Amino acid sequence: MENSVKSMNWEQVLGTAIKAVSLGREVLLNYFGNLEHVEEKIQAGLVSEADKESERVIAEHLKKNFPAIEFLGEESAYISGAKVQTPAGPQGRWILDPLDGTTNYVHRFPIFCISLGLEVNGQMQLAVIDVPMLKETYTAIRGKGAYVNGRPLRISKEAELKSALLATGFVAEHENVISEQLKVFENIVRKCRGVRRPGAAAYDLAQVARGVFDGYWERNIQPWDAAAGILLVEEAGGIVQTYRGDKYTPYKNSIVAGNPAIVKELQRELAPFLHKETN
Repeated sequence: MENSVKSMNWEQVLGTAIKAVSLGREVLLNYFGNLEHVEEKIQAGLVSEADKESERVIAEHLKKNFPAIEFLGEESAYISGAKVQTPAGPQGRWILDPLDGTTNYVHRFPIFCISLGLEVNGQMQLAVIDVPMLKETYTAIRGKGAYVNGRPLRISKEAELKSALLATGFVAEHENVISEQLKVFENIVRKCRGVRRPGAAAYDLAQVARGVFDGYWERNIQPWDAAAGILLVEEAGGIVQTYRGDKYTPYKNSIVAGNPAIVKELQRELAPFLHKETN
């Protein structure tokens, strides 16, 4: 199969991606509650044998079927020290988080997922987010809508922040980031119906696409955290931007997602608290 947007059979590619993710799901379910090795990555949270094994089986399946497509996985990127900051070209790039929500997973809190996206020419073209404990698989192909277990997704139509249920996350490894986020949180939590912090960015974005969360914001998530969720939200009718209103890509350091009205409201509330390096 040629690796160009025009020549790809996207339903076939999606089928392969879903199969790859299902292999990772089996790994996560087998290790859940049975971990023996949990480590702390420097300024990058926790990692377990489940993360590593999930990435290995998913990567092997993808490379077997699409050997020419680049691969960016959280665990292999951490080991190599690679920092990918440029969009993928026409050959494409798989972007994988083999276990988003590792801290949840380690503590047996059942909100964790696998996030897999395919980027081609700087644009997300395909997405799979699997939530093993909830038996939910979210999928999207650009231009063909977003789905959960085959049912179409639509974002919320809520236009007022005061009635909105929002989601966010916190990255505590960098003092300037957590300081900014706590100030933002203190401001926003007073002006909306509620804020939830599930602990997995891919899950948050899936719930925005589903219309459960009216909006979502976070700082310093990594490309693998958001790559698939971007497309889910867009294909469900939403937008994904940065804190400053630019189009979000997996290589930016701030993200706001939801319908246009809520995104605009959130950006207005975020603006007074932003550090100069927030983009």
